[in-house]
Amino acid sequence: MLNFENTQIVTSVSHFIQLSVAPVFLLAAVAGLLNVFTGRLSRIIDKIERLDKFENENKQGFEPIKERREFLTMRMTNTNWAILCCTLTGLLIAVVIVTMFLSALFGFKSSLFISSLFISAMVALIIALILFLKEIFFTTTFIKSKQSYIP
Repeated sequence: MLNFENTQIVTSVSHFIQLSVAPVFLLAAVAGLLNVFTGRLSRIIDKIERLDKFENENKQGFEPIKERREFLTMRMTNTNWAILCCTLTGLLIAVVIVTMFLSALFGFKSSLFISSLFISAMVALIIALILFLKEIFFTTTFIKSKQSYIP
């Protein structure tokens, strides 16, 4: 039987579900960014493997190939850091959602903790996006300065 107390509990839980919807959408956006980052990383790795294969087939240590490989390795490192920061963002947002529900269930004050987690998540996201922008600039700078074809 539904009484006033049960109705309050249902209303309270539904309110916390509504509050957690925004972070869940943010989590979905972070997953999309991770998909983009890993796609770029995969292409960089494929290019490095093609360079290695080309170098092994020709048995020569072309200086342009070594320079290109170093450049791709730098891009790979940058992209790895972006993936790390983006993953950290997702983890922190998930902890925010769990903390919101736990504070609702157990009645402890968590506003400062949740705020700190969310701010940390946003800082990690900002760093990930800056690293991604840096990766884009690396790529466009290389394409603009490209003089000959290297696989």
